[in-house]
Amino acid sequence: MHTSLYVADISKSIEFYSILFNEKPAKVKDAYAKFELEKPALTISFLQSPERVAEGFGHLGIQVGNQEDLKSWHSRVKHGKLSTIEEKGTACCYAVQDKFWVSDPDGHQWEVYFFHDDSEWNDPKYKSFEEEADNSGEATKEKMTNCC
Repeated sequence: MHTSLYVADISKSIEFYSILFNEKPAKVKDAYAKFELEKPALTISFLQSPERVAEGFGHLGIQVGNQEDLKSWHSRVKHGKLSTIEEKGTACCYAVQDKFWVSDPDGHQWEVYFFHDDSEWNDPKYKSFEEEADNSGEATKEKMTNCC
């Protein structure tokens, strides 16, 4: 899979994503960076274009294979001083999941999650979930998108 995101500051994005992905970018040019991940299989590039960064984008997700992988991702992100919001046993997207959320410097929200099982119920809190972490490590009130 390949995706590309517009960012306001390529340096801040490189710093954030190097922590989130636990890798350095495969390519860096003026106003451009690209990461090529093997696990999960993803090529993601970032184009510095502040005027094209849009609110209400939604979110991106990374599904991990087991609880140990989730703990490892979460520990690494917290160790990198990125603020997270953790959820356990949540019914999101009609699936029971454990996950954490983290937002990049432009507000693009990421969920890293472990899928337990399908569910017939979707928690209504995801219609207007309103927590996001700020750089101080404390939860702040800011509208977060639906879970899926």
